[in-house]
Amino acid sequence: MSVRIIDGKSIAATIRRHISGAVRERIASGLPRPGLAVIQVGDNPASSVYVSHKRRDCTEVGFHSEAYELPVQTSQKELVTLVERLNKNAAIDGILVQLPLPGHMNAQAVIERIDPGKDVDGFHPENIGRLLLRLPSMRPCTPYGIMSLLRHTGEPLEGKDAIVIGQSNIVGRPMAIELLNARCTPTICHSRTQDLQAKIHRADIVIAAVGRDGFIPGSWIKTGAIVIDVGINRNALGKLVGDVDFATACERAAWITPVPGGVGPMTRAALLENTLLAAERHSQRP
Repeated sequence: MSVRIIDGKSIAATIRRHISGAVRERIASGLPRPGLAVIQVGDNPASSVYVSHKRRDCTEVGFHSEAYELPVQTSQKELVTLVERLNKNAAIDGILVQLPLPGHMNAQAVIERIDPGKDVDGFHPENIGRLLLRLPSMRPCTPYGIMSLLRHTGEPLEGKDAIVIGQSNIVGRPMAIELLNARCTPTICHSRTQDLQAKIHRADIVIAAVGRDGFIPGSWIKTGAIVIDVGINRNALGKLVGDVDFATACERAAWITPVPGGVGPMTRAALLENTLLAAERHSQRP
């Protein structure tokens, strides 16, 4: 079987061009640029890279962006005060608190203080609840981006058996809801799952979000499956790799995402889509 690569980098670039055009139309009609505020606490190197990429994306599409780089000693009260100030700022349509936060902070408590209409990461309980009820508003960015990747294949999704390996609140759980809403039959697997190999081997769609280098051997993949690899890991040689053994999976899969260049760019593109949507809704308020 000749595997086809799902080029998230290229698809995300197309989405950014569309958003950039929408921003130009907003400005031409007298509406303000969408505004995104990104808050980072501490100097986690990976977080710093992600934040710089997000700010670059904002510049490319014409968003107004503000970055708040807070010292690691910042208290939770100080962070919440900043969030609440941004909630009231009419120039800001989206608020993103970069995770992980330092150990002395309760990330969920901070997320719950973000105005749900400005929660462009899609993590607020109200937004997760709306997704569950098939009334999506701000959709969690990584699952949202993955759904765009799946639809880009042109393969019908309805009725497909889909497996999500990983049950995090950020990827695994909302991913399963997205698949269910698309009329797939999703299964979530985790560290207590029995006979993982057999479950993966039956799946038409495999979403790997474990965070372990080569955790899923390619021989486990069903012939003709779609494989979406969320993992970003460094192997012993320092190379970025996913959760799936890419080389052997390519011998069986019909479609597969590369690492890097697959899910990552689409997560950032989904963030921009959420921010534009938030701006459009804010403009419609009386």
